[in-house]
Amino acid sequence: VGTRTIFDTIVDVDFSKRPFRMTGDGGDIYEGDTLVIATGAQAKWLGLPGEEELSGKGVSACATCDGFFYRGKKVAVIGGGNTAVEEALYMTNHSDDVTLIHRRDSLRAEKILQDRLFANPKISVLWNHNVERFVGGGDPLGLVGLDLVDTQTGDKSHLSVDGAFVAIGHAPATEIFKGHLDLIDGGYIEVEPGTPKTQIPGLFACGDVMDHIYRQAVTAAGTGCMAALDAERFLAEQEFELIAAE
Repeated sequence: VGTRTIFDTIVDVDFSKRPFRMTGDGGDIYEGDTLVIATGAQAKWLGLPGEEELSGKGVSACATCDGFFYRGKKVAVIGGGNTAVEEALYMTNHSDDVTLIHRRDSLRAEKILQDRLFANPKISVLWNHNVERFVGGGDPLGLVGLDLVDTQTGDKSHLSVDGAFVAIGHAPATEIFKGHLDLIDGGYIEVEPGTPKTQIPGLFACGDVMDHIYRQAVTAAGTGCMAALDAERFLAEQEFELIAAE
């Protein structure tokens, strides 16, 4: 049995019967007795001036990935949910000056996370503020600050920071699976706890498309290995049942 790589974009799926059926954007049909979904998730961005240009040059969407580069520096975290609070708390491992910027006057994060945030002396919260622009400077170009606007008064201000982490959540690539698979809050694929198994036998999901908690390369790789092992086991069981029936 060989392995081959095909580059295509799947535009439609049919999981109602086996073999599972996928349709590419050019009309090609792909079928499989098992399927592992590993379409991942993308961090949500603000779409503001300077954000794209300064990505990787002071602007990031992953504190656990890039936080080390800002050891001893001043950083900001943008957002008000669990992701933002967790990122801000994590950054206190590297920075003594962390500012959480939120557009409202209260957080959406779980209370236990908020309690930890407010109790941490390294973190200050800037309420009722939106970021208008990521400001770059220096040679080589890097982030030097954020242009802000007060959501209540409209007053403009500037916050000098070395790093800014956009923490407004992630969007799993599951649009094509709506109506075909059970999805949980945020659009992540629902799996049996501790496994990559979906509600459909022989159909597995791994990585960030089903993991809304850790979202790390190492955990994605781990669930990918689990999905591959479960898929192989499923096929072996199907073959055994077919032989037994004969």
